[in-house]
Amino acid sequence: LVGDEGKGVLINGVRGKTEHLVSVDEFGDVELELEWMVPRASNSGVYLMGRYEIQILDSYGVEEPAHSDAGGIYQRYKDDHTVPQAERGFDGRAPRVNASRKPGEWQKFEITFRAPRFDAKGNKVENARFVKVVHNGQVVHQNEELSGPTRSAMFEDEQAKGPIMIQGNHGPVAIRNVRVREVD
Repeated sequence: LVGDEGKGVLINGVRGKTEHLVSVDEFGDVELELEWMVPRASNSGVYLMGRYEIQILDSYGVEEPAHSDAGGIYQRYKDDHTVPQAERGFDGRAPRVNASRKPGEWQKFEITFRAPRFDAKGNKVENARFVKVVHNGQVVHQNEELSGPTRSAMFEDEQAKGPIMIQGNHGPVAIRNVRVREVD
């Protein structure tokens, strides 16, 4: 990816190995829209509350998408060396359809997210959920409950609010037209 200065697009560099982009503000229930573009074979993700990832990936042409494809809810991970490597990932969800465009084309996510709920003592009483995820105009998730933070989250705990994070260290990605609206 090559960008021009002053064009309103964030690019994490041609190698895509930089720090994560993390919002200063923290959010609970939100509607998030963003446009993204990746070159061939690149990988990134957008994390709601710094904890729950919707995958950004060059998935153009994938016939049977997995949790790790664009629009997927990335899996959680059990870091337990007594469990075989192939069995450590769990709770990932593939998008209903592959809505991916070709690498180098702008794509759009529209995400409605509900934060986990806690009682007065701080105990979680309701899991977080992706109420709706739309990828390039197609619904890829609806009412998907999350048992905890996905793999590579900023935090392992769960809270009522957290930042929005764009993963910056897995490959080149460009981001533009980010809109966040808190939902009551």
